[in-house]
Amino acid sequence: MATESPQPLDIPVDGGELRALRWGTGDAVILAAHGITGSAASWQAVAGHLPAGWSLIAVDLRGRGGSTDLPGPFGFDRHSADLNAAAHHIGAGQYVLTGHSMGAYVALLAAVRSPEPYRRLVLVDGGIPLPVPEGLDPDVVMRATLGPALARLSRTFDSVEEYFDFWRAHPAFKDSWSDDLEFYLRYDLTGEPGALRSRAQPSAVRADGHDLLSSGQKINEALRALKLPTVLLTAPNGMMGDPPPFLPPALVAEAQAQSPSLDAEVVPDTNHYTILFNPPAAQTVMSHLTT
Repeated sequence: MATESPQPLDIPVDGGELRALRWGTGDAVILAAHGITGSAASWQAVAGHLPAGWSLIAVDLRGRGGSTDLPGPFGFDRHSADLNAAAHHIGAGQYVLTGHSMGAYVALLAAVRSPEPYRRLVLVDGGIPLPVPEGLDPDVVMRATLGPALARLSRTFDSVEEYFDFWRAHPAFKDSWSDDLEFYLRYDLTGEPGALRSRAQPSAVRADGHDLLSSGQKINEALRALKLPTVLLTAPNGMMGDPPPFLPPALVAEAQAQSPSLDAEVVPDTNHYTILFNPPAAQTVMSHLTT
């Protein structure tokens, strides 16, 4: 059964308005950030498991989704400032803060730089430094790791169905198609039939990718400064659906050694994407958000 559609919100930030999506009407609020080429709609399946009394508000980071026209600069500092601005604007008391993939790094930095609005942090397959060999071209690394998710940004599609077919061929989704995934993919599209394209801006993705690959020291410092109770949920499979994982166990253990506030748990039978979209995994994520 598909999750109920969310309500849009517009949040004033530097340079314009940040679009957000809200599921639920409860006073206990989860504030969420998405991955590098994603959007707020990536939280649709997780939102389907909201318990009574809760809401989930996911932002479209600038350069994506309904925030596609917000100007740069991009990067972790700008996104974490936007996330904190959203928390202060909505004013719902203390939030549970979460992020998936790149959004986990943004959420971590937001929590360390302005911890007052938050009471817990849940990082979903992201938020700890990645090992990047010296001398590698960041664009080459991004193409190798993101694969089709990045390739789609330079393409147009004749129809929604053609876009669905493009994603059906992605190895991460070969056994994991759903109405919630289709909602996410429809939300990503803009333009007219014959020239549909992703709303993720290539310039924003490129800037954020470079930041991700060069921010190891910044992320380590944030982990050491982290005071909020935090859980890191990881997938055993990576961006292309198979091992190795996006966050290998050795890296997770290193992060836990640096941050006494950090607990970690593997969500079984998931990859980097399906940790949000598979119903059992989405339920697991929600259980950690509302504990």
